[in-house]
Amino acid sequence: MSRIDDVRSEMMAAMKAHDKERKDALSALLTALKNKFIDKRADLTEEEENEVVLKEIKLAKETIETTPESRTDIINECKARIAVFEEFAPKMMNETEIKEVISSVLSGLGIDTPTAADKGKIMKELMPKVKGKADGKLVNSVLTSMMK
Repeated sequence: MSRIDDVRSEMMAAMKAHDKERKDALSALLTALKNKFIDKRADLTEEEENEVVLKEIKLAKETIETTPESRTDIINECKARIAVFEEFAPKMMNETEIKEVISSVLSGLGIDTPTAADKGKIMKELMPKVKGKADGKLVNSVLTSMMK
């Protein structure tokens, strides 16, 4: 069953339960998935579906960051949406898993102790391996912490 079908069935359940916030969040996610499907004009791969879900989470987080603190209604709505979107998001890598991938990239590049000068070369190899599996900011901070 595709992610679109999963989201649609969850949305129906939310409608039956009269859970308006959840229904609205699922509706937004469903719309984003359908738009990607229409743009591609073919079935979405699991990776593409994950990209859409992660993009929606990122947009909601950005909305929270840019919204004034006095607008608690918008902030609470975005937090509720993020909680719903995360149900459909792929499991993200933790710091330990990211360090393992960085170590394998470093050994592949023949770098024993990474320096700031090597960062661009390392990130070029690293990011395709963790794309959609780890937060880019976390990857950057883990790599920076490993540098001398």
